[in-house]
Amino acid sequence: MGDVDLVRALGIARIPIAFFGFPDSSARFSRHVRVTLPWVNPEEHEDRLVAALVSFAAGQAQPPVLFPQTDAALLVASRHRERLAGSFRLALANAELIEQLVDKARFQELAQRTGLPVPPARVLHPRAAQPASLGALCFPIVIKPSVRTDAWEAMAGWSKALDVADPDGLAAIWPRLIALDTEVLAQELVPGPASDIESFHAYVNADGALVGEFTGRKIRTYPPSCGHSTAVEITELPDVAELGREVLARLGLRGVAKADFKRDYEGRLHLLEVNPRFNLWHYPGAVAGVNLPALVYADLTGRPRPATVAVRSSVTWCKPLRDLRAAYVTGIPPLAWLRWAVSCKTMSGLAATDPLPFIRGSLWSAVRHRVIDAVWLAEPGGPAGAG
Repeated sequence: MGDVDLVRALGIARIPIAFFGFPDSSARFSRHVRVTLPWVNPEEHEDRLVAALVSFAAGQAQPPVLFPQTDAALLVASRHRERLAGSFRLALANAELIEQLVDKARFQELAQRTGLPVPPARVLHPRAAQPASLGALCFPIVIKPSVRTDAWEAMAGWSKALDVADPDGLAAIWPRLIALDTEVLAQELVPGPASDIESFHAYVNADGALVGEFTGRKIRTYPPSCGHSTAVEITELPDVAELGREVLARLGLRGVAKADFKRDYEGRLHLLEVNPRFNLWHYPGAVAGVNLPALVYADLTGRPRPATVAVRSSVTWCKPLRDLRAAYVTGIPPLAWLRWAVSCKTMSGLAATDPLPFIRGSLWSAVRHRVIDAVWLAEPGGPAGAG
């Protein structure tokens, strides 16, 4: 229940895949996918989706392993775990913990209660508050929804959060937040670029043993501030690993998890979020020598675990067309980006041994939505704007 990067991580381990995802997902065209399931929106039709999954599993010789990658898929799997457990093999964190981690406001409360190093924050409901009601928070801040919704995406686009530099900036966006009519988290901004965001990735088995781990950092996001990852790097970060282990131990988390930190100018790490689900990092992580999805699969099916190695050299990953755009808006010329991109060991959707996800998925989608033209013409400072 994810995307082409999770498919690739499983494909590296030669695990046959039944894919559930968006109808236009490039993962559907991967050679590793044996079956595609009809799309049912998990945010709108939970019961229907669960019934479809159970029906699919009933036709399999052995219970399949379920790999939820999005928040929506994770919540469906967690909230219906008793019904799904009879048909699927699951590696999920505690149900209440999942609800707390997915909801940013509840996570902030949990982190403060357990002494985790999160930036100061305040939960607000714009309809019941005023722009000045931030208490002791210091600007600049970021505003993020407690739970991301279609309404947030309609307002903020690809931005996970909104940067607010000062009280005037907050007053300017306040009417939009009132119209959004949802709880938000106002959090002090940890200054610095996306490349200062570093993460710890791990799989903790049902007995509480740490089975596999790796660390990495972001290279670029789109938009450049508070955007989605377009380029990342798997690399050794000993202090991130040490703090990441401590965070998961304090939470008592089981299953897979990603803990995101941001390093400030003095080198201190601030915890931004913990995601208890599979993610795009698992593909470059597998190439680097730690295949967390394959370790989960082995444990749940009783097979031998694949070997893991210490990550000593970096493995880079990018989402080619979107990272081209991300690089361009930060001043990197397309040819300079191309020279960097050809050195990437992993690309989302693009692999010589599995080309169809890129050709029939990503590239065709980009042509239809004119993404390539947007890189050259639509961005500020591009050829059209420069005259």
